[in-house]
Amino acid sequence: MARRSSSSTGGAGKRGAGAKTPRARAKRSSNLLKSDTALGAPAEKRGLARGAAQGKGAAKGRDKRKLAGDNVDAGGTGHRGMRVNVVTGRYRKHSSTLWLDRQLNDPFVARAKAEGYRSRAAYKLIELDDKFGLIKRGAAIVDLGCAPGGWLQVAVQRGAGKVVGIDYLPTPAVAGAEILELDFLDDTAPGKLKAALGGSADVVLSDMAAPTTGHRATDHLRVVALAETALDFALDVLKPGGAFVCKVFQGGAEGDLLSKLKQNFSSVRHAKPKASRAESSEKYVVATGFRGRAE
Repeated sequence: MARRSSSSTGGAGKRGAGAKTPRARAKRSSNLLKSDTALGAPAEKRGLARGAAQGKGAAKGRDKRKLAGDNVDAGGTGHRGMRVNVVTGRYRKHSSTLWLDRQLNDPFVARAKAEGYRSRAAYKLIELDDKFGLIKRGAAIVDLGCAPGGWLQVAVQRGAGKVVGIDYLPTPAVAGAEILELDFLDDTAPGKLKAALGGSADVVLSDMAAPTTGHRATDHLRVVALAETALDFALDVLKPGGAFVCKVFQGGAEGDLLSKLKQNFSSVRHAKPKASRAESSEKYVVATGFRGRAE
């Protein structure tokens, strides 16, 4: 009996120390109900509202970063790309690292890849065409220095009827365009281009650039010589009213080249598309309204 009494007393002690009485349980339940309705909504609904509020906060943060210029893409699509940090490799020159960093973080390079263009240069022609109305439906287009084919793609997509490109670098085929793998400075190049055209051209495009030597004056002379050769070809194949677009550097077309352009075209203007890197000295001379060949 004593053992039973002791056991009964110990159980009661344990209930008093750790167990909740009916009154305590009722009070706890009441507190839970109050906490559920303290903000006027059940806990699970508050959780959803809180998540939505966090989403709005995150969106505001994104907007602030976008306003701060946080790598928003050039196409205005609103997509932000993560910056790629390039570490100098053991066997890589510093100049190569800088070039790789620029390529990997260039929004036009990313956009060209996403939209299926061969190179970021496609957006240069797109902008020039939007501004000057160069490519008409059914037009005959010649692209000098066409590799890797971005300008050919744009010309075909914008409705040109005949598109011919030439480059000594291998250029993968572009549907709707004919490509000649030949140096434009070769004596046979003009004749082969004319044969491929089968007639006169409406627009002659030249994105050619001579390999650089590192000597600024020499490089400038080589670029001018290329531009003058491209212009001579354009004057020979263009229809009256046609257009000529050519890459130039530094101060743009000047001297004899500029004088010759003004003599043969009704309008001569310079343009630097947004897709042309800010640090680059390249510009494009756009000559429209070809007056026709002197008989």
